[in-house]
Amino acid sequence: MKKLNHKIRTKHMLWILSGICIALIGISFLLPGVRSAVKTGAAYVITPIQRGINRMGMWFADKTDTFKEMDEVIAENERLKQRVDELTEENSMLVQNRYELERLRELLALGNDYPDYDTAAAKVIAKESGNWFHSFNIDIGKNQGIEPDMNVISGGGLVGIVTEVYENSAVVESIIDDGYNVSGKCASSSDLCIVNGDLSLIESGLLRITNIMKDSTVKEGDMILTSHISSKYLPGILIGYVTELTEDSNDLTKSGYLIPAVDFEHIEEVLVIKQLKDTGGEK
Repeated sequence: MKKLNHKIRTKHMLWILSGICIALIGISFLLPGVRSAVKTGAAYVITPIQRGINRMGMWFADKTDTFKEMDEVIAENERLKQRVDELTEENSMLVQNRYELERLRELLALGNDYPDYDTAAAKVIAKESGNWFHSFNIDIGKNQGIEPDMNVISGGGLVGIVTEVYENSAVVESIIDDGYNVSGKCASSSDLCIVNGDLSLIESGLLRITNIMKDSTVKEGDMILTSHISSKYLPGILIGYVTELTEDSNDLTKSGYLIPAVDFEHIEEVLVIKQLKDTGGEK
């Protein structure tokens, strides 16, 4: 019953609204003044709404353009960041290449310092733990003509000696390693001495030098080279420079320290002298 009453009320409302619309249409045709008033009233009501809609549309359009511009800026920023990364990588490679070129030039100059020796350039590919290059591997071996006991130089002077050789790599032991003794001589006077390896001492950037005769003319600043009496080290290779020389308690010899010619904390490339000392005996 309630559902039927609801349908009747809805039907009546529809008829009433239809009648009002027809009446307004008729009045607007019959009475021009009323039509003008209706138009004016509608203009007062509709025009502000239209303006509001237009402003809202323009606001949304501006925001859409803004978001679009932001997307473009973000995309451009990403492109620029990518380019910066590429340029940074390229610059890094150029810097590395420049340093490598400088090191290779130094090796070439070092090879020219020892023209009587045939040398082979090699890169360090591995090293023992720690800051110092007391034992390390290089990237050439038997296939490149490398043999045990060949001398190794870098950075202006003697690094050490080849101890183990494989097909395409080799192990180098440095003169700074504990127990290594190298027979040396003073470049200016030919007085003999012994250069001793000591890893604890190399922390201060020095080697020990001993067995210098008391009456020798060796003095601080003198250049020490490998001597002709060494069994494994070829003669005339720079080892370092004398410093802090003092007389020993036996009143017969002097000893002191040696500043090595090689920076044993930074070795990347070396030259292997492909010639063996042809005499026997201890180093």
